[in-house]
Amino acid sequence: MPLKLSEKALRLVEGKNFAFLAIVLSDGSPHVTPVWIDHEGDLLLVNTAVGRVKQKHAVKGTRVSIAIADQNNMYDRVVIHGRVVDQAHEGADALIDKLANKYTGAKKYERSSPTEKRVTIRIEALKII
Repeated sequence: MPLKLSEKALRLVEGKNFAFLAIVLSDGSPHVTPVWIDHEGDLLLVNTAVGRVKQKHAVKGTRVSIAIADQNNMYDRVVIHGRVVDQAHEGADALIDKLANKYTGAKKYERSSPTEKRVTIRIEALKII
C-alpha cells in the first residue's frame, strides 16, 4: 500500500539535494545512479531520457530504492523503497526545465538534444526509512 511522504522526505526532496536511484537490471545486477528529484503530491518524480538504463528498467511495478541526503549534512537522510507507477512523456520537458532551475539556476535544461525524448518516472513510496 502506497505511503504518504514524511515531512523529512518532502524537505529533502524539495531541497537542492541529489537522490540516488537503485534499480535491479535484467541480469540481476544492481544499478545506482544520481538523479535530480521532485514530487507530485506523494509520488516521487525522476526525469530521464528514453533509452537510458534507468528508463529501460523502470517499467510499471518495478521495485526501486531512492536515497536522499541533505547536501549540507550527509547524515540527515532518508531512504525510500518504492514501486514504479508509470512513465509519462507528457510534462517531461517542463519537469526537466524545472529541475534544471532548482539544481543549477538555469531557466532551461542546457544539455537537452533535439533527438532526445524526455520521460518522467513516477514512483510511489512503500517504505520510508
